[in-house]
Amino acid sequence: MRINHIFYSIQGEGKLAGVASVFLRTTGCNLRCVWCDTPDTSWQPVGEQMSVARIMDRLAEFPSHFAVVTGGEPMIADGIVELTRTLRDGGYHVTIETAATVYKDVVCDLASLSPKLANSTPWERDDGRHADAHEKNRINVETIRRFIAASADYQLKFVVTDPSDLPEIELLLSRIGDLPPENVLLMPEGVDEAGIAPKRRWIADLCKRHGYRYCPRLHLDIYGHTRGT
Repeated sequence: MRINHIFYSIQGEGKLAGVASVFLRTTGCNLRCVWCDTPDTSWQPVGEQMSVARIMDRLAEFPSHFAVVTGGEPMIADGIVELTRTLRDGGYHVTIETAATVYKDVVCDLASLSPKLANSTPWERDDGRHADAHEKNRINVETIRRFIAASADYQLKFVVTDPSDLPEIELLLSRIGDLPPENVLLMPEGVDEAGIAPKRRWIADLCKRHGYRYCPRLHLDIYGHTRGT
C-alpha cells in the first residue's frame, strides 16, 4: 500500500486527544477539501509503496500500542483490511480516521468519522475542476451508519468554519438516526492560532447548547502546523 508518512505523536483530536500514538498516513483521497491540511495526500498525493510487514516493523520502533490509520482517505488504500487485522493481531488499539464515504470491513476500535460539510467544496480552487465530484461524493449516510454499527466505538467529527454550518450538521444527524450528542464533535477549521482562535468561543457555545463535544487540535497547540506531528 502507498504510505505518505509514519510518525509518532500526540493524538490531537477526539476522544483520545492527548494519547501518545503512532500514525500511519496513507496517500490518495477521493475528495478535495478546499481547506485540506494534508494536501500531499489529496491535491498532490505523494507516498511510498510499503508492505504490511514493513509497516509493522516501522511501528515496532515506537513505544505505543495506539495506532491511528489516517490519510488522505485510508478506506481507498490497497491492503487496508489486511493492515487493520494485522494491527489488531499485533496488540494495537486501532483508530480509523475517515470521511466515511467508502466502507470496507476493517478492524476498528474507534471509528473517527469526519463527514465533509458544504464548507469543504472547492468551488474556486483549481478553477473548480474538482468541485462537482467532491460535492457529489462528500456525504454517504449509509456508509456512516455501517461504520457506526460495525465499530466498537465511534465519533462524528465535523470541521466547522461558520455558525451557519450547524443546520447542515443537524440535518445530517437527523438522516443518520438517533445518536448520543457527546459522540458529535465540533472542531474549528484552521491550521494556526490566527485561524482557530476566533472560532473557539462560539463553537464551544454551540457544544454547550446542544450537548456536543468540543474538539481541540492539541497537536497544533503543541507543535504548530508541522509535518510528522
